[in-house]
Amino acid sequence: MKDKKQTFCPAEEGTIMQLQNLSVNDGEGIRTIVFLAGCPLRCAWCANPEGQTRDNAMVRRATVDEIASEIAEQEIFYRFSGGGVTFSGGEPGMQPAFLNCLSGRLYDEGYHLAMESCGFFDFEAVRPTLERLDQIFMDIKHMDPALHRHFTGRSNQRILENIRRTAALGISLTIRVPVILGVNGTDEDLDRIFDFVAENLPDPELELLPYHRYGEGKYEKLGLPLPPASFGTPSEEQLFRWNERARRKGIRTVSYR
Repeated sequence: MKDKKQTFCPAEEGTIMQLQNLSVNDGEGIRTIVFLAGCPLRCAWCANPEGQTRDNAMVRRATVDEIASEIAEQEIFYRFSGGGVTFSGGEPGMQPAFLNCLSGRLYDEGYHLAMESCGFFDFEAVRPTLERLDQIFMDIKHMDPALHRHFTGRSNQRILENIRRTAALGISLTIRVPVILGVNGTDEDLDRIFDFVAENLPDPELELLPYHRYGEGKYEKLGLPLPPASFGTPSEEQLFRWNERARRKGIRTVSYR
């Protein structure tokens, strides 16, 4: 059990996609992933397009009590694996009041908490949740602001600033890079990301995620156009070489795949 109780709860209900139990790819141990709906980005390769809005047939409303009750049923898996709960999306920071309420409830109950974020959120609104986390994953998709806007609909300025501010909180922070041929899959593009990570994280850690097309069935259900066919998946040899380049810059590389 953690020490400080969190009692203030400004919102009791939010919009989620699903709870995914028995996950081993989104933090330490066996985890439950709470997928919150809504995202400020429109990444051209998004694997969870149903999470881009809070108004489609693939999302639902849920209360903090409902979610906490479902999570309690999985507690034995967390206890014996060192796991816990990961907030994901969409972008969890798009529902800061609900996220604050939910994270406070789970914090009080002593769960290991992690969050996956695109990095585009109001830092002060999300800070109470950030300060409860044991681990956070934040994305860098491109260092070029114009290309970042081209592929995601937003500049990367706020994302990079939020990474700097989160790193200053002393939270265990892993930068994730979705590596996509035709977007950022070059030595030059990735070296710029590696340099930023090495210079701005006190204990730099990085995970390279190869592009995949697993979410394309969701596009069909939602009536959305598929990601461009020109996007490609890097080979294992390419990923190995890029991980080596990152390590030579003093970055620890990890894989939760």
